[in-house]
Amino acid sequence: MPSFLNLRGNNNDSKDPRLIREGIKLGVNYKRFSKDPVLGKNILLRSNTVIYNDVIIGDDFKTGHNVVVRDHTKIGNDVLIGTNTVIEGGCEIGNNVSIQSNVYIPRNSVIEDNVFIGPCACFTNDRYPVRVEYDLKGPQLRKGCSVGGNTTFLSNIEVGEGAIVAAGAVVTRSVPPYYLAIGTPAKIKPLPTSLRVPNMI
Repeated sequence: MPSFLNLRGNNNDSKDPRLIREGIKLGVNYKRFSKDPVLGKNILLRSNTVIYNDVIIGDDFKTGHNVVVRDHTKIGNDVLIGTNTVIEGGCEIGNNVSIQSNVYIPRNSVIEDNVFIGPCACFTNDRYPVRVEYDLKGPQLRKGCSVGGNTTFLSNIEVGEGAIVAAGAVVTRSVPPYYLAIGTPAKIKPLPTSLRVPNMI
């Protein structure tokens, strides 16, 4: 479990490797009773990052600028979140995950270990936006999958272990393990043998 960091500005303790830049909002109290965020060792939060209460973040966590991580999100070790990315509440993010800039991850998403998400990927969690009452279901990105830039996902999509979603794809159905989703709307094809290798994150 990461140790607790109670901080609202620059970290001037030379014995603490965690670096908090100016303009950080750490521990946004979104309701009357909530717990301060828990942050691990060796973290870097760049300017204008916002971390809500009831968030747990592991070691070696780094953000770009203007990142938002909302309540009840759990993040593992060795995670990078790029500039202008929004992580809505109730998300689970594993270890060794790379999320690039301008990504939107909705509430109730699951991202397992060793996942790569390219810039400007947009995930959704509402099949009937503001028209029908519906349980919000974000994506489930399984271990070692890769998502290209400028991709769009309908709600409750599962991307299987080791699968790849090509840049620009519009994903309307789940992608089996070690398959490739490509095109608009995305077609599902077997992943070439040469790409059945671990992500180099």
